[in-house]
Amino acid sequence: MDLKVLFEQYWPFLALALWFGYKWWNSRRVLALLPDLKKEGAVLVDVRSAAEFASGSAPGTINIPLPELGSRLAELPKSAPVVLCCASGTRSGMAKMVLKKNGYLRVYNVGTWRKFLP
Repeated sequence: MDLKVLFEQYWPFLALALWFGYKWWNSRRVLALLPDLKKEGAVLVDVRSAAEFASGSAPGTINIPLPELGSRLAELPKSAPVVLCCASGTRSGMAKMVLKKNGYLRVYNVGTWRKFLP
């Protein structure tokens, strides 16, 4: 089968694989940076709902649910790195966009909150 035909038929699967590969790579990159970010006073923010956070969370994280993030920006210093997490990395990705739009320069998405656990 021709490579062009394969790409035309299967490009959605390729795009999905690339997306998951990027999420995996980025998460590992942020985890590698985490010790240095913590030394710089990073704030670890879990954007899951309060109920999800109460059922389990990583030590040192604060809970600011994604729907409340816009009204609670004052709780996050712009001078320190902000590391975001949630259940899968999707909501924390959205939170990263919100923070970037509001002038936060050093924002990182680690993905799932469980990655903060030792």
